[in-house]
Amino acid sequence: MKLKFLVSCSLAALAAFSAPAHAQVEIQWWHSMTAVNGEWVNDLAKDFNASQKEYKVVPTFKGSYDESMTAAIAAFRAGNAPNILQVFEVGTATMMASKGAIVPVGKVMKDAGEKFDPGAYVPAVAGYYTAPNGQMLSFPFNSSTTIFYFNKDAFKAAGIDTEKAPSTWPEVVSAAAKLKASGHKCPFTTAWQGWTQMESFSAWHNVEFATRQNGLAGLDARMKVNSPLHVRHIENLANMAKQGLFVYKGRGNVPEASFISGECAMINTSSGFYGNVAKNAKFAYALAPLPYYPDVPGAPQNTVIGGASLWVLAGKKPEEYKGVARFFSYLSSPEVQSASHKRTGYLPITTAAYQLTEKSGFYKDKPGTDVAVTQMIRKVTDKSRGIRLGNYVQIRAIEDEELEDVWAGKKSAKEALDAIVKRGNELLERFEKANKS
Repeated sequence: MKLKFLVSCSLAALAAFSAPAHAQVEIQWWHSMTAVNGEWVNDLAKDFNASQKEYKVVPTFKGSYDESMTAAIAAFRAGNAPNILQVFEVGTATMMASKGAIVPVGKVMKDAGEKFDPGAYVPAVAGYYTAPNGQMLSFPFNSSTTIFYFNKDAFKAAGIDTEKAPSTWPEVVSAAAKLKASGHKCPFTTAWQGWTQMESFSAWHNVEFATRQNGLAGLDARMKVNSPLHVRHIENLANMAKQGLFVYKGRGNVPEASFISGECAMINTSSGFYGNVAKNAKFAYALAPLPYYPDVPGAPQNTVIGGASLWVLAGKKPEEYKGVARFFSYLSSPEVQSASHKRTGYLPITTAAYQLTEKSGFYKDKPGTDVAVTQMIRKVTDKSRGIRLGNYVQIRAIEDEELEDVWAGKKSAKEALDAIVKRGNELLERFEKANKS
């Protein structure tokens, strides 16, 4: 009897030992982060995975923002979409209209029993990803804004004050002329030209980019980027291009490499470029607010959101949504947010993370790293809350085409901006018709 009992216990123990461990629930995350920021994304997933044993987040690079969006749409139709998709702010209106394809982040968090307070997020960030009914639809992730970077070594060689950034456009022109005179081949360039020189430019000067509060108040918005101020600014840049003071280096973030290499001395681009600059620039540099025209009443106002948010796609298992919610809670913690902000230059998406960063002394140790935050937390107006237009990925491409014709001397600023308005409005009308309820 005793022997039989021992054998029975041994078999039970062996069965328990040989039983397969409970499989982790995999969460597929498609993103568009490269280089330094790609390393950051991989580290976030790695650290989350190490913090618990139930879920495993698998980050996968899927090309540029527009490429990953296209791939996700195709995957959704085929039934094999990821759980989480990183979508740049330009795609927000399109995602909001894709009601059957997404699950609002507020619902995902509530259903999973995870704490989620939209009021904890920086208002300018949370508001952008919130529907008119007050429901937060996507999770703010790598939120950024446009800022100004300059090469202090190049400024010093050109006899320009290295401790004071050009704060107005006339000062940018003056600095560029001195840089050129000192032998610099590329005094100024800009990345993401539609975002930096038109969208952010509009909000920074408190002028309409489009009607209906730049699209936030309805689908019947129409473009307004051919105003006298817009024409004046693009003409100014065109004149700089003719004189060799502004050198166009390509679309998207392609021009950023020319700043890192030291080829271009000044650049307007994303605050999310900071991580790359901090790691790879071999010269002294500084971060500063965007330039503005001092004779424009009320300028500078505030800049608008850029970067991307995380959308949860429909059609997944309940346990997968629980994993997504747990991951979002992890990403929202002040400690993780603050560390990400310090590492990348993207905005801290919660007020607590901003306060933690400030308390740590980071902004004092790294002057200029608070520029993006201070540009975004100013009081906003109906003209500066943000820009949310349908078919905007395609409209951005139109902006690139038309502005490239200006820099090449093929079109005047007025002709190009009129064309952007005409072509853009055709796409807005199409989007409105397709999404009328």
